[in-house]
Amino acid sequence: MDSAFYDSLASSALQGEELSDAVCEQVLVDPEVDVLSLLNAAYAVRKAHWGNQVTVHILNNAANGNCPEDCSYCTQAKTSDVDIEDYPMKSREEVLDEAKLAYENGAFRYCMVFSGRGPSKTRTAELASLVSEIKATYPLEVCVSAGLLDDDKAAVLADAGLDRLNHNLNTSEEHYAEICTTHTYEDRLNTLRAAKRNGIEMCSGLIAGMGEPASDLVEIAKTLRELEAESIPVNFLLPFEGNELVTPQGLSPQYCLRVLSMFRLTNPTAEIRIAAGREFHLRSMEVMALYPANSLFLDGYLNAKGASSNRTYQMIQDAGFEITSDFGTEQLLASAERGTEHPVEIAGKSAVKTIDDLRPAR
Repeated sequence: MDSAFYDSLASSALQGEELSDAVCEQVLVDPEVDVLSLLNAAYAVRKAHWGNQVTVHILNNAANGNCPEDCSYCTQAKTSDVDIEDYPMKSREEVLDEAKLAYENGAFRYCMVFSGRGPSKTRTAELASLVSEIKATYPLEVCVSAGLLDDDKAAVLADAGLDRLNHNLNTSEEHYAEICTTHTYEDRLNTLRAAKRNGIEMCSGLIAGMGEPASDLVEIAKTLRELEAESIPVNFLLPFEGNELVTPQGLSPQYCLRVLSMFRLTNPTAEIRIAAGREFHLRSMEVMALYPANSLFLDGYLNAKGASSNRTYQMIQDAGFEITSDFGTEQLLASAERGTEHPVEIAGKSAVKTIDDLRPAR
């Protein structure tokens, strides 16, 4: 593949032109597409819109387990046999303390995740009150993931000042019934549309490696472009023994980089986040993911702990990027090195596995 191909990818994305499905699939699967040249094209787009900044997100697993849904990839699903710690919504004091920790550890956005099909009217009011207090106390953007929502509930959260609502599409419409039967793809779209109608930014992404063809990933990327999603977390399936869906398929480090690059080129202005599975699947190529992506999760992913904070800070600094925070990267790194291996321990509070635990024995 000559340089004109990669130049055209970057040029089209920078001009806001939509790549064809065929070109997107080519980016994902054509062995003639050189991954380093592809990353260079994606980086030109990332740099134009995001410079050298990396936004750090910290997850708070604010209610864990006891979920009636049967999402086959999830440790909290009613069909999962993973031995997780079930607990109801954390206390107000605990959530606020953890917001403080998130801010002090460089988070630009604090993401609260609540298990379950969707919040009741009472729970929605509780969440709104929490959002208001966090926003009044700390200079953080707040994102909530709470399941299915309608316009009335979205309006309550919007009035409280919620910045973003997370609700991942996860896979394509055609593939959706293979990973979940207790709600539909359309249910998820309706939740995202409710958020958008009420002025809440949309955070919605995917899980790669669930047996989907490359065309499904292209469809998700195009759907999120059509929805004008401001934030796209790209997850790579983690192998939790006990889940219905255990074995990730096709996720070599180079394929993961192709996926991230395709999402950057199809959604040039969106915040592309390296989410669950970055340490596990990217392995020694992990730092290269920062060239298409401009955001990551720090410390953990609900029921799996991630890499230590100081390792992640060091990776960002070594690659020449800067964390978007009131605290400089140098300051965050120094603070992490003085602390424990996992100084945040918010997302990882109920974690049953570390990334190394999930790797097969050799």
